[in-house]
Amino acid sequence: MSRLVLLAGFTLTCLSSADRAVAADRPNVLFIAVDDLNHWVGHLGRNPQTRTPNIDKLAARGVTFRKAYCTAPACNPSRASLLSGRRPSSTAVYTNSDNFLPLIPESQTLPTTFKNAGYEVLGAGKIYHGGLGRESEWTTIAKDLGRDPKVPAGVSDGVGGIKFAQLDCRDEDLEDYCIADWSIDQLRKTHDKPFFLACGFHKPHMPWNVPRKYYDMFPLETIQLPPTRENDLADVPPPGVKIAGPQGDHARMLESGRWKEAVQAYLATIAYLDMNVGRVIKALDESQHRDDTIIVLWGDHGWHLGEKEHWRKFALWEEATRAPLMWVAPGVTQASGVCDRTVDFLSIYPTLCDLCQVPVPAHVEGPSLRPLLADPAAAWDRPALTTHGYQNHAVRSEKWRYIRYADGSEELYDETADPFEWTNLASAAEHAATKAELARWFPKVNAPPVGKKNEAQPKARGKNKKKAAANN
Repeated sequence: MSRLVLLAGFTLTCLSSADRAVAADRPNVLFIAVDDLNHWVGHLGRNPQTRTPNIDKLAARGVTFRKAYCTAPACNPSRASLLSGRRPSSTAVYTNSDNFLPLIPESQTLPTTFKNAGYEVLGAGKIYHGGLGRESEWTTIAKDLGRDPKVPAGVSDGVGGIKFAQLDCRDEDLEDYCIADWSIDQLRKTHDKPFFLACGFHKPHMPWNVPRKYYDMFPLETIQLPPTRENDLADVPPPGVKIAGPQGDHARMLESGRWKEAVQAYLATIAYLDMNVGRVIKALDESQHRDDTIIVLWGDHGWHLGEKEHWRKFALWEEATRAPLMWVAPGVTQASGVCDRTVDFLSIYPTLCDLCQVPVPAHVEGPSLRPLLADPAAAWDRPALTTHGYQNHAVRSEKWRYIRYADGSEELYDETADPFEWTNLASAAEHAATKAELARWFPKVNAPPVGKKNEAQPKARGKNKKKAAANN
């Protein structure tokens, strides 16, 4: 059986029997993406209220990264970066409104790389911003998986732009349940090739509209608000304040008196997500693919719920940039592995290639995490790097977060002594050497923004059409 394989820039029109045997021996990949899930995951310990038993069980089967960070704190640039292996500062995909299609060639993407390496590449849900990107990158994709129920007329749908409501519906009435169903069907099948199955859940992205029973798991009288500090932005430079303030979410939330309801809604939506993750993992465990499938679960970025007087993502602070990352790699990871090295999601692409014996394309900028999967305490000299817009960057080491904005203004936080980033130390002379050391990791290239000519996002299918255009 012949097929096209792209290796190191050369196209081979036929695989030898030996090559086919290698392809058949490669592990499968279950690639689980979650949307807007911050570090409110049980085993990460940031919020004791959250309930994520299925995600926590998955983490315990392999290696979980306690300090994993997005390359951009917004859906489109984060996903474009992860799936291309290139930083936003290299591609100029900086915002949700930047169309990634003309800026990232199809030949560079992770699905294409695995497809060209002989994998059956399957996709459902939100992988790129707005959906699955180019249909030609995939062998098979899910289509028309349904729509979430609308909030009934006369029922509150949240506070301003922070949307949430309790629904009187079944679990299976939401699109994410259908995405899980489709992925489960693929796991139950026999495949002639190794498969790369991408399962992209929308929750806990807003609206936080899930069945009422998930809200009932978190009684409102028990809800604890996230730690905050009065006048937290007093020592933040103007670009940071501007990031936190334009939408007025925090002021509206305080005025409404519904802050606890919003926290309850986010926790409820996380619980709904966890249920669906559990369904997919159960299906894998009951399938013939259990022992030869790599599992990687990642969130595209974090989320603020009032910390630093900010809501949503779109910031370079800890809450907006930290997200779950966990791996189960048969023959490489051991159970109950916990890694405290700082990593970012640019490493997901090369790590999957490394684990699956797929050559890492030359354009990929990140290092493989395989050494840390084998030994979570192994030496690691790289901090995580996050970019939000043109020439705004944050470097996160195990101890420090250093932010430098395009105008040269700065923030510096001691994450050990000040995990909620309440005291900006950037102006202290004694930290000059620390800032200089961290600044070495800022990107050497900052591609200019593409401008209005590139603002349109690719069209999404079905209900995702409105989601793709949303900038929340």
